[in-house]
Amino acid sequence: MGETQANRNVLRISGEDRVSFLQGLVSNNLTGGNQITYAAMLTPQGKYIADFFLAPEGDAMLLDVDASLAADLVKRLNMYKLRAKVTLEETQKYVIRGIENKPAGAWGDPRHPALGWRLYTDTPGDAPEIDWDAIRVAHCIPETGTELGPDTFILEAGFERLHGVDFRKGCYVGQEVTARMKHKTELRKGFVTVDVTGTAAPGTAITTEDGKDAGRLTTVAGDKAIAYLRFDRAKGPMHAGDSTVTWTP
Repeated sequence: MGETQANRNVLRISGEDRVSFLQGLVSNNLTGGNQITYAAMLTPQGKYIADFFLAPEGDAMLLDVDASLAADLVKRLNMYKLRAKVTLEETQKYVIRGIENKPAGAWGDPRHPALGWRLYTDTPGDAPEIDWDAIRVAHCIPETGTELGPDTFILEAGFERLHGVDFRKGCYVGQEVTARMKHKTELRKGFVTVDVTGTAAPGTAITTEDGKDAGRLTTVAGDKAIAYLRFDRAKGPMHAGDSTVTWTP
């Protein structure tokens, strides 16, 4: 059937204003029809609060978010609700994910085909069997609490490549800063996949040949890793402890 993704909460958002309410808050467009959407909620300064999936379910929407962010996200959504005809409630649904044998009712993960499918159900799945970190590293897909945190700008985290932001949908909280980063500046930092020769742990600082700070490793899988890099310094061999780090743009 697929495996239960641990540490996920699923909220149900119902009410006739649910789409228009969310449309003014999240980074992606929710008017594209019957499909799952990956999106983020940002501060007015354009920094990350939470990333999540939004999937239609009858006359409601399911919001699939990391459990560590759920309580704060509910508070923020309720703060913005005002007089909108919207109801927020927690569910007991499980998030099941897999790569092959997509079951009926499952959605393809909108971030990347390599991430397979997601299903929301009342029945738990099987024990983990897939090395999801290796998939994330290979395709540079950031994760809540590892790459994504309060200081993250979503364009540095690759949300455009991961289909998590829409630049034509109109205003949402944090939209102005995000649009400015897209159209008026060139990204100087961001998450990329790098090659690692040797052994280095997540969190290890990356330095240039002459010892300048160039970033840090965040997730390591075999001889590859996701790293947050300063692009102007990520030229030629770099070091993470005793390991050599290289990036090919």
